[in-house]
Amino acid sequence: MTAAPGRESFGIGRTEALSDGVIAVAITLLVLDLRVPAPEAGIGLAARLGQLWPNYLAYVISFLAIGILWINHHAALRRLRAVDHAVIVVNLLLLLCIVALPFTTSLFATYLDQPAGGHLAAVVYAGSFLVTSLVFLALQWLILMRRAHLLPAELTPARRRALLRRGLLAPPVYLVAALLGLVTPYLTLAVCITLGLFYFIPAGRSIRTEAGGPANPERP
Repeated sequence: MTAAPGRESFGIGRTEALSDGVIAVAITLLVLDLRVPAPEAGIGLAARLGQLWPNYLAYVISFLAIGILWINHHAALRRLRAVDHAVIVVNLLLLLCIVALPFTTSLFATYLDQPAGGHLAAVVYAGSFLVTSLVFLALQWLILMRRAHLLPAELTPARRRALLRRGLLAPPVYLVAALLGLVTPYLTLAVCITLGLFYFIPAGRSIRTEAGGPANPERP
């Protein structure tokens, strides 16, 4: 189909299917870092399980972060009547970033409580979410601000700006989290937990008022 002169567009079905499949694999891979502790003489199972607390915590944080990304990604694509080449390319870049998150999560969990390597692991972990949030913001900007011809008429410019504005918070906060990792990995952990809790709460009155429509639960 052709949505506008000189702009070829396609149905969103295959893009959604590929995205859901890739995100499902990425979020499933996170559990592989929850290893069964090997028996060790003189140390009980409860103690061995307790030693894996960084793995549990990193798993929960990253699971929620990818889950929130999936919610927002689903909402972003469902707004579109079709996709074009630019949307497909940026979406692929986003999937590239998401697939790397299980690795950075495992790296962070392994080195969080280690005297050597913990700072770099924290920077890499927060940096991976920084890059992912920037690419997602780029996808949102492309959809909301540059592809109005592919959006339904009821999505007004005011509402599009309100939705985009909420996504502007994540990149600078992840940048701060990465820099704090140079001080201590635990500050990176605290910032990532706080940001995750913030985006886990649905957008409230501010978006409803600015957008001139019902509250939207999106988080970047």
